[in-house]
Parts: sequence; C-alpha cells; structure tokens
Amino acid sequence: MFKAQMPAEAHRSQHIGWLRAAMLGANDGIVSTASLILGVAAANATYNNILLTGAAGLVAGSMSMAAGEYVSVGSQADTEKADLNRERAEISTISEFEHAELAQIYVDRGLDADLAKQVAKHLMAHDDLGTHARDELSINESFTARPVQAALTSAGAFALGGANAFKGALRVCFWGALAMIITAGIGAFFGTID
Repeated sequence: MFKAQMPAEAHRSQHIGWLRAAMLGANDGIVSTASLILGVAAANATYNNILLTGAAGLVAGSMSMAAGEYVSVGSQADTEKADLNRERAEISTISEFEHAELAQIYVDRGLDADLAKQVAKHLMAHDDLGTHARDELSINESFTARPVQAALTSAGAFALGGANAFKGALRVCFWGALAMIITAGIGAFFGTID
C-alpha cells in the first residue's frame, strides 16, 4: 500500500519549555544585572567596584537562575514520573475502568460513544500508558520536564540576555527601567548617607 509522504510541520509550541526558561533567564539577567550596576553607580562607587559588582551579579544571578530552574523543572519531572507510575498500576489492575475513562475523554472532545470506545480500545492496544499520559494526564513528550536542559538554557540566557522579539523588548524596557529607577534611587539615597 502506497503511503503519501506528509511534509514535516514545524510547530513552535514543542520548544515552549526551553523558550520559557530562556525568556525568564534573559529578562532576569538584563534587569537584575543592570539594576545592580545602576544602584552601585548611583551610590558613587568607583569604576572598579561597579565592574566587580556587575561581574559578580552576572555570575551569581546566572547560577541562581540555573539552580532555581533545575529545582522547579525537577519537581515537575518527579510529579510526572509519579503520575505515570500510578497510571501504569491502574492500567494493569483496573484496565476496564481505564478504558472507560479514556473513552469518556474522547466523548467529551466530541466523538460519539461507540467511536470513542473503539478509539480508546485501539490506542490502548497500541500504547496504553502513552495514550493515557497524553490524553488523560496531558503529559506529552514534547513538553516533558527536562531539568538539566532548562537549567542550562536559563543560565545561558541570563548571561547572554538575548531575546529580540519586539513585544518582549517592550516588557523588558518597561519593567527594567522601573527596576533600575528604583534601584538607582536607593543607591543614591544610601550612597549619600555618611
């Protein structure tokens, strides 16, 4: 039987996990490092102190973002693993209930009951855990938590600060300017106290 070749579709949503980490890291890197430097500069620090503060802030912030992202995404991965283990056990012990549960999901999505039962039967025969992971638990391979990837992306984005989308740039400019103004004001206030 001849099978037509379908062109590969490139969807952006499959990269949403690392993109979120990159945007958070870039935004935090730009805003926190720039605010820190402005706060120290407004306190009349020397050039060397400003440079040292900026370098230390960049390294500390990058490490902090990486650690935070790793812990956050690691917790998500642990939860997904626990849910998959529970689902695996339920499929092996109460298979009929799991089949009915899956069929109801398809009915809720618009299939008639008979077709939903057939779809559930065929998909569970093909990959029972994968089908339940995707359709019941909303765990998809494209969106599975990857702590190390998230940590490295967030740390790199913090250090490099490289998002160039116009909307993102406006957000960074507004909130960054606000953070820098407040930090510079605090630096100037405390820098003038003897």
